[in-house]
Amino acid sequence: MDNCIFCKIVAGQIPATIVYEDEDLIAFNDIRPAAPVHILIIPRKHFDTLSSVGVEHEGLLGKMLTLASQLAEKAGCAPVLQADGSLTGGYKTLINCGPDGGQEVYHLHMHVIGGPKPWR
Repeated sequence: MDNCIFCKIVAGQIPATIVYEDEDLIAFNDIRPAAPVHILIIPRKHFDTLSSVGVEHEGLLGKMLTLASQLAEKAGCAPVLQADGSLTGGYKTLINCGPDGGQEVYHLHMHVIGGPKPWR
């Protein structure tokens, strides 16, 4: 944990563009965005991977998902119901877990990715 970049962001040792924070979570803009909106949501408490959390952390995980939709709406990429009943806009959430899951930083984090396509 001493070398965890996200723990250093939580501790204020590394700057980040914070878009939300409370006693449990911090959300900030990704420094290498894959889309016009690319926000990372992390728990203040260090968990290496999604597999590191237990049933006792269900509330924290639910809070992460709820925050994702709020931040997507605030960033202007939430789905919008059109007059004809169709939806426009949208975003995706992503949690990579482990090396085969594409995880690069070993501190649990959720990506909120959205905005006009194409994305990479």
